[in-house]
Amino acid sequence: MAAQRTPKQNFLDMAKGIPSDTLMQFAYGPNPYSKRPLMTMFCGPGFLNQHRSPEGGKDIWGVNYITTKDTGYSGMPEPNNFILKDITKWRDVITAPDISGFDWEKMAKDDMDFLAKMGINPDETAMMYSMHFGYFQLLMSFMGFTEGLCALYEEPEEVKALMEYLSDFYTEVEAKSFDYYQPDLIEIVDDTAAWGAPFISPDQYRELIKPYHAKEAQFALDRGLSVAMHDCGKCEAFIDDWRDFGVQYWEPAQTCNDLLGIKEKYGSDLIVIGGFDANGELIKPECSEENFKKAVNDVIDNLLPGGNYIFDGWLFGAPDDETVNNKNKWLTEAVEDYDVKRYRSKL
Repeated sequence: MAAQRTPKQNFLDMAKGIPSDTLMQFAYGPNPYSKRPLMTMFCGPGFLNQHRSPEGGKDIWGVNYITTKDTGYSGMPEPNNFILKDITKWRDVITAPDISGFDWEKMAKDDMDFLAKMGINPDETAMMYSMHFGYFQLLMSFMGFTEGLCALYEEPEEVKALMEYLSDFYTEVEAKSFDYYQPDLIEIVDDTAAWGAPFISPDQYRELIKPYHAKEAQFALDRGLSVAMHDCGKCEAFIDDWRDFGVQYWEPAQTCNDLLGIKEKYGSDLIVIGGFDANGELIKPECSEENFKKAVNDVIDNLLPGGNYIFDGWLFGAPDDETVNNKNKWLTEAVEDYDVKRYRSKL
């Protein structure tokens, strides 16, 4: 009898068209309600995202991030304190840090040791190399959405020049550090859409954002590794473009997209990771455990047939909010119970 594959093996094999042994659950960090090893975990140069902490702080470009307890200390650029007012003046404002003296091997060791202290084992968990939160999002963090979107429409050549500058920096970091982390795949991140529609058109994406996503993805493709994409909102209009630079995994696939149609169109060429958006009755404090777990089961029943699906859903809130914590516990229990009792019969 063959040994059961690790979560890492199950995850990576899905990109080869091999179904997982188990119903897997995506997470953005250790899940306190699960005893199963994490399927994936992010890795990459820690200096790039030191501001992503409960205290917030300035990123490497000078944007000040603030956090709130009610969002689980998720950071966002400080409102009305944007560093770039005029896109044509970006060269006077945006300056990449000097990385000439970095010891990349030591940095990678320190970063991976930090993950090990969290209980992450690269033999069991797929390491996803990731550097930043997206070229579109960086522009919005520099300028805010009003000025940032206007810049995209009014000064596309200046936006493109800025994107090339950012991309040159990040791909230099990537070239110097990628192999030290020994990742299993790369994840490209960029939230280019709101719930109802993309923020930009497909043509704008192809001209101003896609080339730089593709440039980063190439490091994985050159090594025979897979590519994942993180994009929230109604972003299905970009999937064909993602596929051009090798994307095989997409998270968090939200329900504002035609997830069944996407699964049917791409089959095992695209692993859909998502499908559960806690809204409406589900986020009310009085929502019962029974109803919440039923909603989780309904999502899995709907999206699991045919394979190429991984569950993803999580509620973010204050760390001491028992309502949120209970629902994340119920969510995890429902997924793992489904895995034991129903997974194989529903594939």
